[in-house]
Amino acid sequence: MGARDVHVRGTLLGFAADALLGDPRRGHPVAAFGRAAAALERRMWRDHRGTGALYVLVCAGGAAAAAGALTTASAARDAVGTRTRTRTGQRSSVPALALTAATTWAVLGGTSLTREARAVGAALEAGDLELARERLPALCGRDPQRLDAPAVARAVVESVAENTSDAVVGALVWGALAGVPGLVGFRAVNTLDAMVGHLSPRHRRFGWAAARLDDVAGWPGARLTAALAALTGPDPRGAVHAWRADAHRHPSPNAGPVEAAFAGALGVRLGGTLSYGGRVEHRPVLNTRGRAVRSTDIERAVRLSRRVGVLALVTSCLVGTAVRRPGRGRGEGGAR
Repeated sequence: MGARDVHVRGTLLGFAADALLGDPRRGHPVAAFGRAAAALERRMWRDHRGTGALYVLVCAGGAAAAAGALTTASAARDAVGTRTRTRTGQRSSVPALALTAATTWAVLGGTSLTREARAVGAALEAGDLELARERLPALCGRDPQRLDAPAVARAVVESVAENTSDAVVGALVWGALAGVPGLVGFRAVNTLDAMVGHLSPRHRRFGWAAARLDDVAGWPGARLTAALAALTGPDPRGAVHAWRADAHRHPSPNAGPVEAAFAGALGVRLGGTLSYGGRVEHRPVLNTRGRAVRSTDIERAVRLSRRVGVLALVTSCLVGTAVRRPGRGRGEGGAR
């Protein structure tokens, strides 16, 4: 089994594991990384961009380097297996396949995203606004007590759109481009941005590097997410129009295209006034042609997110195959 087959099969297995099981209930690697990063922040924090950049290098760079070391070790075990099976000439590739599958499962969050979104939607449909507010922090960091039912529904749709890019498509893209280190590095950067990349007084300087690196890492996944939302959504023309007309007005260079495309595809308005940690923001409206979000739009957004995720999986497997195609002089069978 060549490197291309290992990547594709491992990605498919990891995606299937996320679809069937969701996030690991205990011992989630991303949660463990977050705890370690938080402990290191308490030791390293200074109100300085340079210190924040070093912090990102240690955390994200260390995680990607560890993933690279595991990849090298699994490849070495495959090579040993190859030498011991001289009669058939076949490669086992079990260690590399298992590593790719497990890492893909760990970094993807599509099933947990849709599960939480549907839980809030069900509470709103039942008229239980308090329960909906209680469940909302699992999706986003807004102040739930300030939100009425339509605002909660809008927050969920926006979160589904943005996290489809962050928790699914972006990870698949970087897995296709850089294998297991790409998967781990992207998730580490995205996690650090969520932890320190916001504009709080404590993190305005220290978190600058995490926020900027996340913008760079998220760029390809966000554009692919927006394109797939336009391709598979109920209103492709509306998605393209909202993307072109309104995405640049959003304060985030990556959330803007994704949320605008989802808004146009679903025919709803996103954006507007919101509150984070007591800080009120007045964001531009995305898709001014659309109507206000309803609770029933949560399920529509979830279905669109799932379609986008499946197409992103197909795209990532095709890209991964192209990136790992056999080099010159190595024959059709790839590395041996």
